[in-house]
Amino acid sequence: MQLIPHSLENFMVHTASTHSNAIDPSLVLIEDIVPGGAYWQIIIKRGNTLRITDLEGSKGVSMLCYNADNPIERFNVADTAKIQFNAFLKKGMVLYSDMGRILLSITEDTSGCHDLLGGCSSAASNAVKYSAGDWHNSRDHFLKALTRWGLGKKDIMPNLNLFTRVAVERDGKMVFVEGCEKPGSFTDLRAEMNVMVILSNCPHVLHSSKVYDPKPIQVTVWQSPPPGSDDLCRNANPEAIRGFINTDALFAQ
Repeated sequence: MQLIPHSLENFMVHTASTHSNAIDPSLVLIEDIVPGGAYWQIIIKRGNTLRITDLEGSKGVSMLCYNADNPIERFNVADTAKIQFNAFLKKGMVLYSDMGRILLSITEDTSGCHDLLGGCSSAASNAVKYSAGDWHNSRDHFLKALTRWGLGKKDIMPNLNLFTRVAVERDGKMVFVEGCEKPGSFTDLRAEMNVMVILSNCPHVLHSSKVYDPKPIQVTVWQSPPPGSDDLCRNANPEAIRGFINTDALFAQ
């Protein structure tokens, strides 16, 4: 795994897209604003894309995802990092399930800051960090969202954090990386199967601020074009190719 320095300038790559980032309005299926401290859930059909946009300088968005047709299959943090030899996600990488299939592909990313290591906030972590108050947290949001789908506490697994970065020091200590807030940045996640997605718009558990001030995000689901033979995610490496073969087999019957 890569070790990440504390300064973003030391490792950030240029993430600006080489083409227009605008989505044709006729292709938009759903567009919502998720206020700071709120959560959002949806089922995205295979082939559609979810764009998550940082509107005002996000302090983190925690995310879980599942196979909507068989929720026992769900996002696996360890396999996503291990199979791609990188715990720090970027354009061209994918989110693996615990069955070796691809849930989502990162087809565009102008943030460059995502975290597989830090976990999510809870009532206990909020009580330590913030002054007395009933601050919303991601673990409770995940549980509420899962209950609506007939799932529960046992179905909460390690999550992905968007728009934030955690540095790993050589002694294994995790340190929050400052400077990831980039209003207007976004990440596009293309569904490679029918995917249940939960987003919790609460600050990253390791964020340094002692003030509870989560920022709004925009979520857009749109009909993205089918991947071509030269698709970056589908051809990233032999492991990804095998993952897509396994995934496509689900829909070949």
